[in-house]
Amino acid sequence: MKRVWVIGLLFALLAFAAVKADDEFDVDGTVEEDLGKSRDGSRTDDEVVQREEEAIQLDGLNAAQIKELREKSEKHAFQAEVNRMMKLIINSLYKNKEIFLRELISNASDALDKIRLLSLTNEDAMATNEELTIKIKSDKEKNMLHITDTGIGMTKEELVKNLGTIAKSGTSEFLNKMTEMQEEEQSTSELIGQFGVGFYSAFLVADKVIVTSKHNNDTQHIWESDSNQFSVIEDPRGDTLGRGTTITLVLKEEASDYLELETIKNLVKKYSQFINFPIYVWASKTETVEEPIDEDAEAAEEPEKEASEDEAEVEEEEEDKDKPKTKKVEKTVWDWELMNDIKPIWQRPAKEVEEDEYKAFYKTFSKDNDDPMAHIHFTAEGEVTFKSILFVPTSAPRGLFDEYGSKKNDYIKLFVRRVFITDDFNDMMPKYLNFIKGVVDSDDLPLNVSRETLQQHKLLKVIRKKLVRKTLDMIKKIAEEQYNDKFWKEFGTNIKLGVIEDHSNRTRLAKLLRFQTSNSETDLASLEQYVERMKEKQDKIYFMAGTSRKEAESSPFVEKLLKKGYEVIYLTEPVDEYCIQALPEFDGKRFQNVAKEGVKFDESEKTKEKREALEKEFEPLTTWLKDKALKDKIEKAVLSQRLTNSPCALVASQYGWSGNMERIMKAQAYQTGKDISTNYYASQKKTLELNPKHPLVKQLLNRIEEEPEEEPEGPAEDDSEDKEETVDEDDDEETVRRLHTLLLEDNVKLRI
Repeated sequence: MKRVWVIGLLFALLAFAAVKADDEFDVDGTVEEDLGKSRDGSRTDDEVVQREEEAIQLDGLNAAQIKELREKSEKHAFQAEVNRMMKLIINSLYKNKEIFLRELISNASDALDKIRLLSLTNEDAMATNEELTIKIKSDKEKNMLHITDTGIGMTKEELVKNLGTIAKSGTSEFLNKMTEMQEEEQSTSELIGQFGVGFYSAFLVADKVIVTSKHNNDTQHIWESDSNQFSVIEDPRGDTLGRGTTITLVLKEEASDYLELETIKNLVKKYSQFINFPIYVWASKTETVEEPIDEDAEAAEEPEKEASEDEAEVEEEEEDKDKPKTKKVEKTVWDWELMNDIKPIWQRPAKEVEEDEYKAFYKTFSKDNDDPMAHIHFTAEGEVTFKSILFVPTSAPRGLFDEYGSKKNDYIKLFVRRVFITDDFNDMMPKYLNFIKGVVDSDDLPLNVSRETLQQHKLLKVIRKKLVRKTLDMIKKIAEEQYNDKFWKEFGTNIKLGVIEDHSNRTRLAKLLRFQTSNSETDLASLEQYVERMKEKQDKIYFMAGTSRKEAESSPFVEKLLKKGYEVIYLTEPVDEYCIQALPEFDGKRFQNVAKEGVKFDESEKTKEKREALEKEFEPLTTWLKDKALKDKIEKAVLSQRLTNSPCALVASQYGWSGNMERIMKAQAYQTGKDISTNYYASQKKTLELNPKHPLVKQLLNRIEEEPEEEPEGPAEDDSEDKEETVDEDDDEETVRRLHTLLLEDNVKLRI
């Protein structure tokens, strides 16, 4: 009976277990409300601190040792001004937190410079470690970022002084400057470097900062701070650095991205690529290696060989038995990877740099696949000293004139002591040179000067002036054939805009201009070449503007000039006429728009008398046109000295718009509202010039003389509007010629 009871109890337990199992593996779709909640119960503040201490470990020290170390360390309060300044830095100063790495690398570079300088007078200064490097290591498990240098290091006293206090005058100036910039609504980013407090930018991304440093004149010490206070103690591990400093950042939760290798690499290359000392990052890479094969394991996996194998194959197999068997395996290998292998070639004398080095540097620096068209490498001295390399790209960058004037130019990189500062400004180069790429490196500018401060910095204006001069010198030295065939096609519009915008360099830019002229169907000409070819008594440079070369050279305004052998410049781009208007003269010769008043030729006394006689003969016609027929349309009617084949032409006054400019301005009027000056120029009446030798003009004169009081039969506008609709824009001159012929042949009665 007892045995039956026991068996029954066992069955009951099994049934209960089955029900329990069903509950645990329920698949009805319900989700635990506290899924993910800690099963360990709530933690006290002491437990949280303990977990942090366990996480924050230094190599060679466990959590207990760290705790004991902190208890024994000397506690210090930050100087009041420093405390206030750090809060401002952490809360509001930097909008771009990523530059903390730039600051720490710059400090490391300074420390390396100091030990290198010291070694020149003390040969034992680098005895403990002759290597001069900066190394960066990410530790995701411990949430730490380490930056180590083999620089001069700091003594205990220097740790307290350099990292815990700042000269009061400097701190006050810093705080005052920041307050001023905030009141003016300027960005206060990147101010701290100007006052030597870049180290504190570490607190932008770190909850705790630990500095381990070894100086030749002291033992190794540890400095630690959470931005509220700091402590210093001798390192119980002894001398682990040999010489130098390791800065360990315990990163904030939101700054964990700075533990990613790609992020670190990108920041180093962005800001510190040209630091004088090698910068290494602890990184992984995949390598293919040969590994010995476990023959026993291989034999177990292989199928049994067939007994009928060829004897020769068996013999070959026996010969290979003595050779060790290997296989290729991919392994992840960790090692120090050099980040700044591209050297700042601008720091070397230009005569020592090979052409291939310039090309390689340009491609890496600009991310351009083509070689540069030209470059210039120079050192500027005087009010400000800086070194620079500037490049002209082979092709114009895409969207060169998109948002012209408002789009920021990021092709010029500004460095201060090889540390990248910014490429985010408009004032380093003028707008028309927005295609120039290059670097500028100065030791005279304050490190980390903000973009807003930089744009108003007096030295920037000096740098800009020298950059423009050197750029124009570089462009001028481009070979004539390459200049006309390549440079002008890509950047000719930029040079024209420069003539319009840059008053101080207008003469230099004018020498770089190229135009089509009547002298050649294909070759471009400079203004210098035009002046060299001018006729003996020619005192003006003649130009004609049109939508195309064909339109310009077939214009009635150039007829007599070409017949007399004068060279005429053809302006076929919308910007051309603006450009020439901005040039008062070139080489002492003024410009003359042949579509405006003022075109006169050197004439003998006999020619002058003949012209005056014609003017008197045609006076009835010119007076009638001005006072009656075209009273409200023209300023006056005169006999022309420039027309040869055409009967007449409308000529703009010296202060009015030519036909080409009027067309351009009307097109722009649909996009922008008219201003006072636009209305003024648009209202200027033109002069009607008549060709006294043309049959149509002679017929018109005869009619006026025969019937001086006869009124016009109807408005000319009606017919002219109809005719405009039939004129082909590409062949309007031919249409006009045919119309003139038709009028003469059929003796059509003129309606004026």
